[in-house]
Amino acid sequence: MSLEWVVKIIQNNWPMFIRGAGVTLEISIIGTILGSIIGLLIGVVRTIPIPERKAKGIFLKVINGILSVYIEIFRGTPMIVQAMVIYYGSALVFGIKDMDKILAGIFIVSINTGAYMSEIVRGGIVSIDKGQFEAADAIGMNHFQTMFNIVLPQVIRNILPATGNEFVINIKDTSVLNVIAVSELYFQTKSVAGNSYRYFETFFVASVLYFAMTFSITRILRFIEKKLDGPEDYIMIGNQMQVETPEDMLIRTKHIDGNKH
Repeated sequence: MSLEWVVKIIQNNWPMFIRGAGVTLEISIIGTILGSIIGLLIGVVRTIPIPERKAKGIFLKVINGILSVYIEIFRGTPMIVQAMVIYYGSALVFGIKDMDKILAGIFIVSINTGAYMSEIVRGGIVSIDKGQFEAADAIGMNHFQTMFNIVLPQVIRNILPATGNEFVINIKDTSVLNVIAVSELYFQTKSVAGNSYRYFETFFVASVLYFAMTFSITRILRFIEKKLDGPEDYIMIGNQMQVETPEDMLIRTKHIDGNKH
């Protein structure tokens, strides 16, 4: 690898790299957020208890069957194939031509992420202690009230690491969208490499950019996790948690020593 060529490629093509990285982040951020919302909604629906009444029970079974088909299809096929089928299939089946490529990329990443997130959310809901569901039912809450007031706040915290992993995967997997000419980082890198004929150096720059994006996102998510965990040093006062400051610790120590004497 020639360091001079790396510097020259960056100097001559940095706007293309920045533009591609920006599109990659835009698609992955929006796609992950929308996919997480889809996953949350599907996870809630799929955990609704099947009632004994036939009409409502049959309706829920049909809905669960449709959602199961959606999940299995999008988890069982590569995103690159999904991109080709959705983008070109929309033109053939629905007559949608000249679809905005970035919007198409966001849509593809969103529904793909939704399929994975729905299973992550469902697992998070199942992991919650059943006693909480029984307590909510005892005070008259329905399924959706129980979910949005009691269960989902806990689930969101528990699945945050898995959501972060999906985000990182989406940043890398946006590269497959180059098959429908989305001008993300891989697409721009391929264009630069084709113009300069320096493939190794060009893709080395792209790999550094991908690593910088994924590493930054990982650090940010871990910071958020720590914030959600709250302080480690606290004492219980009644039903509230209070942080124990060094001054409180000194006063408590003196009080204990005084009692000993």
